[in-house]
Amino acid sequence: MLKNQSDVLKYSGIIKTPEDLGKLVRKFRLAQNMTQADILGLANTGNRFIVDLEKGKPTLQLQKVLDVLDILGLEVIVQKKGSL
Repeated sequence: MLKNQSDVLKYSGIIKTPEDLGKLVRKFRLAQNMTQADILGLANTGNRFIVDLEKGKPTLQLQKVLDVLDILGLEVIVQKKGSL
């Protein structure tokens, strides 16, 4: 469980659902004292997109998701299952 800013910023793990990713994005955003408005300005996207991302909407545009992750200092790494 991610309890404080230090834990959140050190987190890496398996994301299996859009909801998992949304929760992680929200935790990282809050740990960095950023508002949704901060993110949408930096990512050049609308508020609805950030809300949908944090709620785990499964049909969001991949490039926009990657842009938000980049702004939060996150990256996607794909690897074979079970290799963690």
